Amino acid sequence: MLTLIAIALAPALAIAVFIYFKDKHEKEPLGLLLKCFFLGGVSIVPAIILEVYGGPLLALDEYWSHNFVHAFVAVGFSEEFSKYIFFKRFAYNRAEFNEPFDGIIYSVMVSLGFAALENVMYVTDGGIGVGLMRMFTAVPAHAANAVMMGYFAGLAKFNPQREKTLLITGILAATFFHGAYDFCLFVNKVPVIAFGALITLIVVIILSRKAIKMHSDNSPFRPENIFRAKP
Repeated sequence: MLTLIAIALAPALAIAVFIYFKDKHEKEPLGLLLKCFFLGGVSIVPAIILEVYGGPLLALDEYWSHNFVHAFVAVGFSEEFSKYIFFKRFAYNRAEFNEPFDGIIYSVMVSLGFAALENVMYVTDGGIGVGLMRMFTAVPAHAANAVMMGYFAGLAKFNPQREKTLLITGILAATFFHGAYDFCLFVNKVPVIAFGALITLIVVIILSRKAIKMHSDNSPFRPENIFRAKP
C-alpha cells in the first residue's frame, strides 16, 4: 500500500518542484506553497459533491451529448471551479502574490494538491499500472490546465479594469482543456478519438510552457526589467 501511495504522489510532487524552480526571480514562501498544495487536496470535496449531485441533473439520453456535458460540465467545470475557489480565497489576495508569474505557481500548487489526492484514490484502487499511466497523463494535465488558469489570473491581478474578464477566461481555458481531454476518453465507441486526449494534453503542455516563459520573461523582478524600469 505504501508503494502505491508513493507512486501516486510522486508525479504531483515532482511537478511541484519543477514549477517552484521555474519561479526564478522572486521565490514564493514555501509555507504558503505547502498550504496551497494541502488546500488543493481539500478542494476535491466540493468537486465530488458537484459531480455526484450535479451530474444526474445534466444527464442526457443521447450518447454524444451526454458525454460532452459530462466531460465539460459535470467533471471539467466542477473540478476546475473547485480549484479556483480555493486559489482565489487563499492565494489570490495575498501580499506575496506580487507579480503575474505568481498566478501560475499558486494555481499549480492548488491543482497538484487536488491531483495528488485524486491520484491516490485511483492508484490504490487500480494498482501500479494505473499509477504509471496517470503519471504521464492525468497529473501533468491537471498541472498544465492550472498553468492556463494561473496565467490569466496573473494578468487579472494587475489589470483591475479587466480583472473579472481575465479570471473568467482562466477558468474557461482550464475547463476547456480538461473537458476536451476527458471527452476524448469518455467516447469509447470510437477508439481513434481516444488519441484526441493525447493531442489535447500535448497542446495544453505546449501552451503552458509558453505561458510560463511569458510571465517569467516579463517579471518585474527580473534584473533586465528592473533596469529598464528605472528612470
